[in-house]
Amino acid sequence: MTRSSLFPGFDGLLTLSRREGVDIKPTLLRVLTDLYVQASAHSADEERQFVELASRLVDDVDDATRAAVRARLAIYPATPVEILKKLGLRPAQDETALSLAGPLPVALRSPPSRMTTRDDAAAPGLSMQPKDAAELSEMFMRAAPNERITILQNLATTPLKPAAPTPQHRAAHAIEALEMAAFNADVETFTTELGESLILPARITLEVVNDPSGEPLACAAKALGMPAPVFERVLLFLKPEIGQSVQTVFRLSRFYGRLSERAALIMLAAWRGSAMAAIRAKHRTALYDDERQHVRASTARTGTHGPSKPIVRTGTEGFKR
Repeated sequence: MTRSSLFPGFDGLLTLSRREGVDIKPTLLRVLTDLYVQASAHSADEERQFVELASRLVDDVDDATRAAVRARLAIYPATPVEILKKLGLRPAQDETALSLAGPLPVALRSPPSRMTTRDDAAAPGLSMQPKDAAELSEMFMRAAPNERITILQNLATTPLKPAAPTPQHRAAHAIEALEMAAFNADVETFTTELGESLILPARITLEVVNDPSGEPLACAAKALGMPAPVFERVLLFLKPEIGQSVQTVFRLSRFYGRLSERAALIMLAAWRGSAMAAIRAKHRTALYDDERQHVRASTARTGTHGPSKPIVRTGTEGFKR
């Protein structure tokens, strides 16, 4: 097999993992997956090698490792179809492109179907670490519309833990306020209300509302439980650049009808987690050796004032300097 710089030495490590008493397959699979998802695209040779190596490992690792790898690859748009199927994930279907097509006549529009028929199939077990949440959020926000559809489609079947739904009475009040703000084209009030309702910081809420493609706003509205007719009215009135484009309104309306509530709540959890990651990065704890270095520096500075006089013993008279 041709060796690739992306996976150096993995064949030798696989040979080592077969030796009695050495089980490094879980670590190998995690490292292999991390290396693969770091790049946004891969050559045909790199994809072939990843499929070959991952296929040889995924059946021989523990459930926790398999679940972690499954969750990571489910949100990566360039995961090979063979690996998606092996992990029990649903590959992206050609029909997802329909939501990006031009508008259909209202009379020909079929009833909206869910993005997945396994909306509640995955048990909500794995909480995202802030770093993973930040990576998911960044991946989603920088993805193209069709890639966002694939990410959300796969999120619905991952074992990632979604955010808790907003209590019904609070959601109803928020939806009413959001619709009124949209009707008045008051983007500032709409953004503030959305952030407070979903417990999102202002920076992320602004990014969600101002995204030109509209999928993040659809996720936020779905996570809040906004009815589809209300979401369509929000699209029509909130921002002229969206409301004046019939094609854009129809596209996002169809997308909203297919969007899974579970996927939207997982995306909400990722946004909240990414905010926590930013806070931790800003207020990074001191290294364990920082205090020691500070003491050393202080000692050195004290020594510059001149050496202290030695204590001299003078017999019966006691101690003198």
